[in-house]
Amino acid sequence: MFTNVRARFLLTLAVLLAAVLTPAAPRALAADTARRPGAEVVAVTRVADRQVDLSVRSTALGDRTVNVRLLTPDGWNPGERHRHWSTLWLLHGCCGDYTSWTSMTDVARTDSLRDVLVVMPEAGWNGWYSDWWNHGRGGDPAWETFHTKELRHLLERDWGAGHDRVVAGLSMGGQGALLYAARHPGMFKATAAYSGSAHPPRCRVGRPHHGLLRRPGHRPAPRLGRPGRPAPDLAGPRPGPPRQTPEITPRLPVLRRRHHRPLDPPGATSALEADFNRQNHALAAELKRVGARQVTTHFYGPGTHGWPYWERELHASLPMLLEALGTDGG
Repeated sequence: MFTNVRARFLLTLAVLLAAVLTPAAPRALAADTARRPGAEVVAVTRVADRQVDLSVRSTALGDRTVNVRLLTPDGWNPGERHRHWSTLWLLHGCCGDYTSWTSMTDVARTDSLRDVLVVMPEAGWNGWYSDWWNHGRGGDPAWETFHTKELRHLLERDWGAGHDRVVAGLSMGGQGALLYAARHPGMFKATAAYSGSAHPPRCRVGRPHHGLLRRPGHRPAPRLGRPGRPAPDLAGPRPGPPRQTPEITPRLPVLRRRHHRPLDPPGATSALEADFNRQNHALAAELKRVGARQVTTHFYGPGTHGWPYWERELHASLPMLLEALGTDGG
């Protein structure tokens, strides 16, 4: 399902950038940002020719340090404070991390992304791109505050990020991309979600003991005891019946095209993908009901929940995302 923030809304796959780094500048900037409130870079690691990891200490995350991977554009030098780059935010899914997009797709080798700064932030193994309620205590983790306020300001102040942004994500990250666009109007010019958890009230899979949402040694995943009822640690109690209207409002119309599942072996299926398929149908129907223009879908059936499709949809959505940023990818 495709979505463009300006006049259309895209639920499909996200884009990623390739770039070049000047090695000395990030270390100097890391020192400059030390002791500043909010978020601060405490270490910089060059992991590949065009990939840089920032270790960021965040007050929204209880002064924990988490990583953010950047794919930098040609000519990128954060020491040049007068130049800023359009940014593409790529959000990882549940069970992944900030390395997922570069380790599982060809985004670092995608030539059309050399004019954009790609931001791939850590969001917790099961953080759900939310400020957790924590039974009324609030506090750590506050992923939404970290991403939309602390990290955004940090990147724009010291790391060459501009004010033109698009966001995309897969699975749990697809939910994050949709929610961030809805809750922060004007922050992103376009949004893409691939196999996204688009309509949590319709969720049927995230039971307390669902295997995909549990891993030894990690904070238990937010539980959906029944459709529309997130566990109190994530979302808090909600009086009355669960709200059935998705957070995405008619700001963004949706583009449609149909496809099949040629990347699945015969008979392959996924209960999670089938569930997200239902959720995205519900979101598309709600957008159409409230009058969103160009409401269309990119549904190709509830096959498997896997990277071959997300990578394919990344490239399918890339022209829309780059157009929203005002670059042709050249």
